[in-house]
Amino acid sequence: VQLQAFGGGLVQPGRSLRLSCAASGSIFSIHDMGWYRQAPGKQRELVANISRSGVTNNADSVKGRFTISRDDSKKTAFLQMNSLEPEDTAVYYCNAGIWPIGYRTYMSYWGQGTQVTVSS
Repeated sequence: VQLQAFGGGLVQPGRSLRLSCAASGSIFSIHDMGWYRQAPGKQRELVANISRSGVTNNADSVKGRFTISRDDSKKTAFLQMNSLEPEDTAVYYCNAGIWPIGYRTYMSYWGQGTQVTVSS
């Protein structure tokens, strides 16, 4: 089972980016999916997560600007980031609770980070 994150890059303040997180492998079920970020010298923090039923939770710092969604047919989560600010600069990581085929429970998986840099 793997999680792969895509979509980071360099963007000017006020612009948008869309991150994708795709799960692959022998998967029976995917529970919550989420995005975290870690800026230099800071701890990793939750940005947003989404449950299997579609209930979302956003950090206060991104409310009204970021939207998390998921497409279970593609085993993919998305993070639409609008009105980006320099303070959003960080490495973004995706996380998911995945029940691999042949296992008895959900396990937590992390994707590789993708760099988001907001700068003029």
